[in-house]
Amino acid sequence: MEDKETIDAELAVIGAGIAGMAAAMFASNRGIPTVQIGRTGELAFASGLIDLMGVHPLAQKHVQEDPWAAIDLLTKVSPQHPYARLGKKKILEALNEAIAFLEQSGLPYQGSGEKNSLVPTPAGTLKPTYRVQSGMWNGVQSLKLGTPCTIVGFQGLKGFSPQQMKTVLERRWPGLRAARISFPAASSNSEIYPEQLALRFDLPEGRRLLADLLRPNIMNAGAVGLPAVLGIYRSKQAIEDLEEALGIPVFEIPTILPSVPGIRLKEAFCSGLQRNGVRLFHQFRVLEAAPARKAKFHLTVGRKNAELTIRASGVILASGRFLGGGLHAGRNGIHESIFDLPVHQPENRELWHRMNPMDPRGHPINRAGLEVDKNFRPLKNGGPAFENLYAAGSILAHQDWMRMKCGSGLSIATAFGAVEAFGTSRPR
Repeated sequence: MEDKETIDAELAVIGAGIAGMAAAMFASNRGIPTVQIGRTGELAFASGLIDLMGVHPLAQKHVQEDPWAAIDLLTKVSPQHPYARLGKKKILEALNEAIAFLEQSGLPYQGSGEKNSLVPTPAGTLKPTYRVQSGMWNGVQSLKLGTPCTIVGFQGLKGFSPQQMKTVLERRWPGLRAARISFPAASSNSEIYPEQLALRFDLPEGRRLLADLLRPNIMNAGAVGLPAVLGIYRSKQAIEDLEEALGIPVFEIPTILPSVPGIRLKEAFCSGLQRNGVRLFHQFRVLEAAPARKAKFHLTVGRKNAELTIRASGVILASGRFLGGGLHAGRNGIHESIFDLPVHQPENRELWHRMNPMDPRGHPINRAGLEVDKNFRPLKNGGPAFENLYAAGSILAHQDWMRMKCGSGLSIATAFGAVEAFGTSRPR
């Protein structure tokens, strides 16, 4: 394509995971003309939960009820952790703004004040998290109160076993029953998929059929739990309709991938960002990035080949780690994929992992990433690599978001910090 379109913006956000979505949201909420580039597929791998800090110290695998106390402890022993650059006030402000934005886009969240909640998983484990999509809240409450519940699965839906949940949880949660129903799928295949079911339950007739199939299995249960497939665009309505039809609380349980709650999160962010006027170039990627005159970046963007050029006064790099493509692991080390920024990492490949795969301390490669200054600007040779380049999310070094159960909170909070830093540097 010889004559590429050129687009000017104050801020370009690279990445369409939670950190990228949050950065575009914070920027557009503040009236900053913003474009976003990235592939949204990784949100299908997100649980849809908003974790803040669930496990600390990691070596003891200590599950934290109070995430804020855990963050205080963490930042004292790990002052390089991204949370340490923000503090409680900013982290809380970021979370509250993001949750309000998602609710305005039709995806409400609930939680236990400033405490973590325990969410049952299909494996029968309990996951600590700060906020859950509202369709999961009755499960949190039923577990806490010990309400007798029936857990219902679908024939052909892999990765969700009501019987396994009952077996693992029955000591902690007496009165659990397991059931499995056969729901007519959208195709003749014996296997059915989460999104397939969710789209059926977006429709009133799908919800009515599901209620009819559930009634004989409820018995005297005080609530009924199902895989988190109760709609993508009408999930709140689906829960309400089922509760009205069955006369008891209904709740969702996080499912295998692709994650319907993650897809809901993507759809809610996208609708809100479009409402805010963000220009979205999803399923595009940055093919080349270079600083240009007047301290602007020129980003060459396209699906496979160059399709357009974006000129931006600032860039927030929220491209994720290995899954998102922000980092690449090769024979000679770990590399940042777009700007060739230095990556904090073990000295050699032999030190990436510990000898014991289940070592409670985790593996050093988990903490690899970009080191940043107080303004979330990636560092190079002891100073900012570029004055107008910022980074947010899992690409940052000195954190182990998956094992600490802090992924969404860290993504949202660091996106807030990066946007705030860019906002203070904007020409007035």
